[in-house]
Amino acid sequence: MEKELLDKWLTQVAAGNDAAFERLYESMKRGVFAFAYAYLGNRADAEDAVQDTFLQVKRKIALYKRGTDARAWIFQIAKNLALDELRKRKTRQKAQTEKTEIAVEPAFPLLDEITAALSNEEKEIVILHAVWGYKHREIAQMKGLPLGTVTWKYNAAIEKLRKQRKEDDE
Repeated sequence: MEKELLDKWLTQVAAGNDAAFERLYESMKRGVFAFAYAYLGNRADAEDAVQDTFLQVKRKIALYKRGTDARAWIFQIAKNLALDELRKRKTRQKAQTEKTEIAVEPAFPLLDEITAALSNEEKEIVILHAVWGYKHREIAQMKGLPLGTVTWKYNAAIEKLRKQRKEDDE
């Protein structure tokens, strides 16, 4: 049901319906935030990524193919923006001769834990499955990976998190 509703809203956004865009934004903003935060690791950049993602949705709405997975399309935009930001960070860090660090209380400890313990691909699979409820089969289709690979990576990531948690508790 949700897939059809998101698809409907995107179709309406393409027709210029701003109310549909608002419903789409309200429905997806928290998930896009969590997804972006897993990549970027801080609240401010994740909030910026949410705004940029929905600006891109609006700009690139003509590229959306009706009947496809709207969430996957939006998450792909968010992922591309997050990876662009990470590349920019790397460039800025190389240009900086001195790095100043500020201690910040983590806003989302679980996501910080995921960010620290997992690779980007593992984070993406865990978030898509555990947070957004995608089935492993759907994730495999989105990422162009075999189902067995996605299942294996998910299970390996969960095991890493368990070990990390156990070490933290000791």
